[in-house]
Amino acid sequence: MMSKNNSQSGFARSPCPITSALDLVGDKWTLVILRDLALGKSRYKQFQESPENIPSNILADRLRRMEEHDLLVKTAYQQRPPRYEYRLTQKGRDLIPLLHVLAKWSLKYRLGCWDPPERFWSL
Repeated sequence: MMSKNNSQSGFARSPCPITSALDLVGDKWTLVILRDLALGKSRYKQFQESPENIPSNILADRLRRMEEHDLLVKTAYQQRPPRYEYRLTQKGRDLIPLLHVLAKWSLKYRLGCWDPPERFWSL
C-alpha cells in the first residue's frame, strides 16, 4: 500500500513514471528551455529572445529548478555583474528524444507548426 505522503519517497504526486516525469518537465516552459539548450543557446538573454517570450521571472525559476534536478549545469562566465552559461547534463540530454517525439506528433496533428531546423533532428 502506498503512503498518502509521496514527497517522503521523493515523488511529488505518485511514483507513476509518467507523473514523475511531468512533475519535473511537464510545465509550460521547461521543455522549451530544454529545446533551446539542445539547439545551442546557453545564456539568459538568448533564452529570452526565443519566440515564446518566456517571462524573466519564470525563466529564472525554471533554470533554477532544472539545475536543482541536474538537468543542466550553470557556470559563471562574468563576475560583475554575475552572468552565467547553462549546459545540459547527460540527464538533460537524455530528454532530447522526448523533444523529437513531441515535434513529430505536433507536425502530424497540429497543422501550421514550423519545421524544426535540420540540426534539431540530429541531436
